[in-house]
Amino acid sequence: MKSPARLLTAVLAALLVFSAACSRPSTDAATQNTAVPKDKTLRISFFCFAKANSFAQATWAGVQETAKKGNATAEFVDSNFDGPTQVNQLQDAVTSKRFDIIVLQANDGTAVVTAVKQAIRAGIIVVVEFTPVGGRYDTTEPQVDGTINIVDAPTINGDGLAKLGLGACKAMNAQPPCKVAYLQGFENYPLDTARTNAAVDSLKAGGADVVASVVGGYTPDTGRAAFQNVLQAHPDVQVVIGSSQAVEGAAPLAKDKNIKFVGNGGSTQAFDGVKSGQWYGVYVVPEKSEGARAAQLGIDKARGKDVPVATDVRTLTDYESLGTKETLADQTAEYTD
Repeated sequence: MKSPARLLTAVLAALLVFSAACSRPSTDAATQNTAVPKDKTLRISFFCFAKANSFAQATWAGVQETAKKGNATAEFVDSNFDGPTQVNQLQDAVTSKRFDIIVLQANDGTAVVTAVKQAIRAGIIVVVEFTPVGGRYDTTEPQVDGTINIVDAPTINGDGLAKLGLGACKAMNAQPPCKVAYLQGFENYPLDTARTNAAVDSLKAGGADVVASVVGGYTPDTGRAAFQNVLQAHPDVQVVIGSSQAVEGAAPLAKDKNIKFVGNGGSTQAFDGVKSGQWYGVYVVPEKSEGARAAQLGIDKARGKDVPVATDVRTLTDYESLGTKETLADQTAEYTD
C-alpha cells in the first residue's frame, strides 16, 4: 500500500499531466508557423518612404512583380517621409488584420519597433527592407525577434561612400588633403545620421578634408540648392558625395569645374553619370531586386518554407555595391529617377 505522501504526489502528477493535455494551444501566432496553402491568395502591404520617391517606387515594382507570381495581392502604403505617420499606419494594419505580410521600408527604424512587435504578435509576417529596425544601424542581423531582414546597414553604406570618395580623390591626383563635401539626406533621421557619421569619419581617417557636411535631401532641386551653397563657401571643393537624386541636381553646376561626384542609389541617371566620367562612382542598391526578394521571403515564410532571417543587400550585386566605371561597364540600372 502506498503511503499518504506518495499517494498525494501521484495524484498531483496526474493532475499536472491532465492540465497540460487540456490547456488551450498557444495563441501567439508568431510561434505557430501554419503554412498557407498555395491556392490561397496572400495579402502583402508595402509600407514605404514616400510614393513620390523613385527609390521607393523601384522597391514597389519588385514587390508587385513577385506578388503577382506568388498568388498574392500587393498594396502601397505611403507615409510621405513621415515617421509618426508610418507608425500609425502600422498600428492600423495590425488592428484591421488586412494583411498577411508587411514589407517595411522604415523612415525611422527605432520608432517603429513597438508597432513591429505588435504585428508579429498578431501573426503578421514582417519583412524589414532596407532600413534596419531597432536601435542599431551598423548590422544586418535581426533586432526584433520574428522579423525577416534584408537591409543595407547605414554605417556600411557610409563607409562604402567614403571608399568611393577617397577613390575619386586618388583618381584626380588631388593633392592632400583632398577637399570633400558631403550632402546628407535628411537632418533628423537616425538612418541618415548613422550613414553621415560613418562616411565623414571614414573620409577623415583616409586623409580627406571634409569641408562641408550639409543637408542635400533626395531630390535634384534640394541637391542643387545645397551644392550652390557649398560652391560659394568652398569653390575649391574637389569631390561631392550625396544621394543620387541630389547629385543629379548638383553635377550640372560643375560642368566647367574639375569636380568628381559620388552618388548613393543606383538609378539610370547615376549609372550614366558614372559611365560618362563626370561621376566617379555610385554606391549601388539594386532596389527593385531588393523589393522582389523581400516579397519572396515573406511569401515563402507564409507558405511554410524556411527562410534566412538576415540578408545583406550587398550580396545582391557582384561588386559589393561599389559601382565605378569599370564595375558598371556591363551593368544596367534597375530604375529611373
